[in-house]
Amino acid sequence: MKSPKPNAPADSVAIRQLAPALLRWFDASGRKHLPWQRDPTPYRVWVSEIMLQQTQVATVIPYYERFMQRFPDVQSLAQAPQNEVLHLWTGLGYYARARNLHRAAQIVVSDHAGEFPQALEAVQELPGIGRSTAGAILALSRSQRHPILDGNVKRVLTRYFGIAGFPGEQKIERELWRLADACTPQERVANYTQAIMDLGATVCVRSRPLCAACPLSEHCVARIEGLQSVLPTPRPKKQRPQRTAYVVIALNPAGAVWLERRPPVGIWGGLWTFPQFDEHAQALEWTTRQLSVVAAMGTEKTTDRLPEYRHSFTHFDLTLHPLLVRTAGNRDLVADEQRLWYDPRQPAMIGLAKPAVDLIEQLTRPAAAAGAQGELL
Repeated sequence: MKSPKPNAPADSVAIRQLAPALLRWFDASGRKHLPWQRDPTPYRVWVSEIMLQQTQVATVIPYYERFMQRFPDVQSLAQAPQNEVLHLWTGLGYYARARNLHRAAQIVVSDHAGEFPQALEAVQELPGIGRSTAGAILALSRSQRHPILDGNVKRVLTRYFGIAGFPGEQKIERELWRLADACTPQERVANYTQAIMDLGATVCVRSRPLCAACPLSEHCVARIEGLQSVLPTPRPKKQRPQRTAYVVIALNPAGAVWLERRPPVGIWGGLWTFPQFDEHAQALEWTTRQLSVVAAMGTEKTTDRLPEYRHSFTHFDLTLHPLLVRTAGNRDLVADEQRLWYDPRQPAMIGLAKPAVDLIEQLTRPAAAAGAQGELL
């Protein structure tokens, strides 16, 4: 495997050639019919850009369409309860995006009279919007000239210019911003912005890039030197922290499960999930204290363990041990704004954490329920 050479000054010819070649490709092959490209107002583009952070277009489209149907403008989003916003985000992941989007909508309404800011600096002051997202929103909706540097663009630029080094490193990122700015044209900024994101998403992909179909291949250092597999330079490997926890799935005779709302900050902030504990003994103590428990499946046990559930966050991996409890009722469990009995057949309009979504689906899947849990379900 080849190694990239030390970074040399970018070829001015390569800089000049990038935008014209990319725009020709966009005219012939770029995506022009995505939902947010129809009537690309700042609000519609803003919602799409937040949803597209670390999420593929095909995944985003149905969420986007449902979200826009319910919240067609910034005023309706600002006035909505956070629970409803999170409910429509359920399954999309990275829920801080939804909380920040909701808070930012309230700021746009209260501080900007409902009009999305026009200055880059003012856009960046909104929660959840960094420099690249702000530039993309203003470029795509208002044709303002701003460079962008999302993950797709970083991949295109590092390969095209042969930039070695992890793109998240400050020195490398500064150089990529410089190149992004140098390559952004004065005209057709919206098309260029969409084009470079499209190229990274559909042609200059992480594995096995489609170099034969790439409009930039003539001057691409990675293609010329055979460095496609090593650029961009991967993040330096670190051993990921491993965490474990126990969740109690309390199932009542009506088929509802007990959920509690997470604190507004931290993992799954503001979302609903099962009571969670650091230790098995804590989970059992809570079960004994809070619930009137029917012995599981006619045995002396009060809980049945479901298979381990694993979830990866950005900076650590979490293993959950689900404990299934069949209840005859409750002693102290009273529904309020932070706790409720959730019936999957008549779901409340709340945002569910991913483990809650998956484990509830597992519980309500007929074949799995009959085979794994017998009379419990």
